[in-house]
Amino acid sequence: MRAVVLDEPGPVTNLRIRELPVPEPAEGWVRIRVKAFGLNRSELHTRLGLAEGVTFPRVLGIEATGVVDADPSGTYAAGQQVMTMMGGMGRVFDGGYAEYTCVPLGQIVPFKSELDWAVLGAVPEMLQTANGSLTVGLDARPGQRLLIRGGTSSVGVAAAILAKRIGMTVLATTRSAAKADALERAGVDHVLIDDGDVAAQVRRILPEGVEAALELVGTPTLPDTLRATKVHGTVCFTGMLSNEWIVKDFYPIGYLPAGVRLTAYSGEANDLSPEVLQSYLDDVAAGRAAVPLDRVFDLDRIRDAHALMESDGAKGKLVVDLSGS
Repeated sequence: MRAVVLDEPGPVTNLRIRELPVPEPAEGWVRIRVKAFGLNRSELHTRLGLAEGVTFPRVLGIEATGVVDADPSGTYAAGQQVMTMMGGMGRVFDGGYAEYTCVPLGQIVPFKSELDWAVLGAVPEMLQTANGSLTVGLDARPGQRLLIRGGTSSVGVAAAILAKRIGMTVLATTRSAAKADALERAGVDHVLIDDGDVAAQVRRILPEGVEAALELVGTPTLPDTLRATKVHGTVCFTGMLSNEWIVKDFYPIGYLPAGVRLTAYSGEANDLSPEVLQSYLDDVAAGRAAVPLDRVFDLDRIRDAHALMESDGAKGKLVVDLSGS
């Protein structure tokens, strides 16, 4: 099989396509024929040497979408459409940047859909993270106002779509006015150009602040996001587009505005139920929801895809489509 191998951290040129043996699934594992996979900042962190617990050489990829190729347990039939994510993929064991990957049975999420594989490939990690942030991290409710910091990331756009589905008012940030249209298409009510003082912009619209805020940029913007949140409101720290996630010399009383709650979310495959996934895919197929897919690459252009992700030039999810191979 063809796979993208990283021998050691470094630039995009360290990503190399190689022929590897098709992996054999151990007891309790499932082999997936990968039809598409999405790119994630987590893989960029691994390539840059910022991730912990990674051994090399390694096939990257914390998610994959495809069909069951072999399941020794007999739980899933060959050909069953499935998604998988997290659980050590691309770090502890070889991940989704390949024509085949093996994952534990417990991190398989089945579905049925006639959507294009490229569209389906954009969904798993993006939906799991956006849905988990809203439900577990923020306990989001209809009628609340939500601020998404880092709105044009794939998770940010997905969160906006999900938030509008449950009746929230959505404010979302972008550093580039050229990306505002992507947020408007996702249903964002107020697009904010991030000038470093988003809290002031939010409070000009909502003097008391938002009830909920999703932090996807990281620790450099977290204090400002906290200041944009009302008393008894909640900020969920989920993403780190800035590649910074440590708060140095953390003094809670000085750091947190009085009465504002700070939570975090980092989920696994079992946080995304088959019912939530199927409902979302059905809504996409019916035109009631959208998948924020930016660009599709073939495997030979994995370096181009990673370079675009690193440059922050994408307006949504980047996907590699293997369905024709």
